[in-house]
Amino acid sequence: QVQLVESGGGLVQPGGSLRLSCAASGIIFTNYAAGWSRQAPGKQRELVASITSDRRTNYGDSVKGRFIISRDNAKNTVYLQMNSLKPEDTAVYFCNAASQYGPKTTYWGQGTQVTVSS
Repeated sequence: QVQLVESGGGLVQPGGSLRLSCAASGIIFTNYAAGWSRQAPGKQRELVASITSDRRTNYGDSVKGRFIISRDNAKNTVYLQMNSLKPEDTAVYFCNAASQYGPKTTYWGQGTQVTVSS
């Protein structure tokens, strides 16, 4: 059974930082690219960042220079370091793992709430 479990969300003041983690199980993690997306109320889900198994990264325009994605393949975990947070970063953040080889398969976590407010 594949599971992606996010943690690290919460309430933070504008300008603050948070670190999200997503632990994967039930997959060969190094065969998957991993990433984060977010969805705010009334808005479509958008890409935040992604990282391939060989650590090539991609970021959404709204978070470039503020967020950093990383992964620890030994721990089957992907991280999202979020700095200089803004109220518009408020959303539910979802991690995903997308197969890089063979049939295209994407798994999603259940989401974690991030709220940026004073």
